[in-house]
Amino acid sequence: MSARLSELVRRDLSIDPLISWVTADSRKVRPGSLFAALPGVSVDGRRFASDAVAQGAVAVMALEDMPELGVPVIVTPDPRRAYALAAAHFWVQQPQTVVAVTGTNGKTSVAAFCRQIFNAAGHRAASMGTLGVRATGPIGFDLQLTPPGLTTPDAADVAELMANLVSHDVTHLALEASSHGIEQRRLDGVVLKAAGFLNLTQDHLDYHGTMEAYCSAKLRLFETLLPQGGTAVLNADSDHLRPFAAAATMSGQTIMTVGEAGQALRMIGRTMMPSGQRLSLEAGGKTYEVNLPLAGGFQASNALVAAGLCLAAGTDIDTVFQALERLEGAPGRLQKVGTKIGGGEAYVDYAHTPDGLETVLKALRPHAKGRLIVVFGAGGDRDRTKRPLMGVIAERLADVAIVTDDNPRSEVPASIRAEIMAGTRGLKDIGDRRLAIQAGVAELGPGDVLVVTGKGHEQGMTIAGVVYPFDDVAETARALEGGHD
Repeated sequence: MSARLSELVRRDLSIDPLISWVTADSRKVRPGSLFAALPGVSVDGRRFASDAVAQGAVAVMALEDMPELGVPVIVTPDPRRAYALAAAHFWVQQPQTVVAVTGTNGKTSVAAFCRQIFNAAGHRAASMGTLGVRATGPIGFDLQLTPPGLTTPDAADVAELMANLVSHDVTHLALEASSHGIEQRRLDGVVLKAAGFLNLTQDHLDYHGTMEAYCSAKLRLFETLLPQGGTAVLNADSDHLRPFAAAATMSGQTIMTVGEAGQALRMIGRTMMPSGQRLSLEAGGKTYEVNLPLAGGFQASNALVAAGLCLAAGTDIDTVFQALERLEGAPGRLQKVGTKIGGGEAYVDYAHTPDGLETVLKALRPHAKGRLIVVFGAGGDRDRTKRPLMGVIAERLADVAIVTDDNPRSEVPASIRAEIMAGTRGLKDIGDRRLAIQAGVAELGPGDVLVVTGKGHEQGMTIAGVVYPFDDVAETARALEGGHD
């Protein structure tokens, strides 16, 4: 695979080398590469430009000219966007229908739900995000292209992965659009049919600084990435609906609101059932009854945004609603692990923000005929302001709350737990996560519900720069079975 530099950057050039690779990682440079020297938060890619040329890069993309390199330098005020577009032009192919979803909580579930709904319509479809890139389809097609990792991969990785999906006859793709990924232009080369907005609550302030900046990053999905004529599927029940609706309107997009206050797809009733919940939905002047096999009001909200995205992508409404009744939850998202001998159920959930914790506890409260027990923590080297908020929420909404370690990274674990417990009474402090889970299971009795939150699908715990194997689902299952060290 190769292309002229002028084709990738859409410029007439006096020196126009043949490009055989596009990357922003100097370690991945090969002869014939276009190297993007991207500005970073802590590292400036220009520092590695000379190394890239020495390794065979025949052109560089940067904020300013670097004539000392001796190769063509494409100067651009926005190297990240130019890099994403060049990568898209290089790999060329994308699934014919691509939708994206943003929001503080629920992106992974929505992407997985969209993939399943597209499958039900007879398509090979994929989801890309926190759980990696997975493609599924009729007649047993199931392919895991990448392992769990970044919510939104590097722009060149996105472009290459999409081309790879096309080579496997995947026609539909649902992407998680994280605030980092949107702001860092990782999705700027993707051609979107529709985009969804779920919610906006406190998270990532260690990166964005303020809620206004965090919101602005997510708004860019509608202001810049979703083209005119695309469909914006918006959760009408979000407190932040207005700015996203305004952005979609200004960008000339069709707006589809969903939820209890939705106009295009309205939830007029919700009844809890042992197997999940029964939704009464109104769309196109008709009423539909859907048995959603997932617990929690937030999963109903996620399912409606996924339904809206698939409708916007051309899937017929009967197929969409039938597919909702067969949805499987994403791993680590309110995942039921099992039942304790003698009574009590245990769940694992990825909730790691104040809103996420509150949402999952409120979702499980109706299922707890007895006590609601939570094991939770907060990550190190991240937004510290959310820690005491999470402690207060656990104290208010759970009957038993156990504070434990959750990826302390470079911080002192006991200090993080102390910040969580500041201003609260009655929270239990068990730093060892395995012992904390065992303690939570030990509390379980008939009618009780336990939820272990914070890590969800993750397979490791980061402590002082070392990642140790740890799986909440496996540890909870083992504790339910009576296993212990």
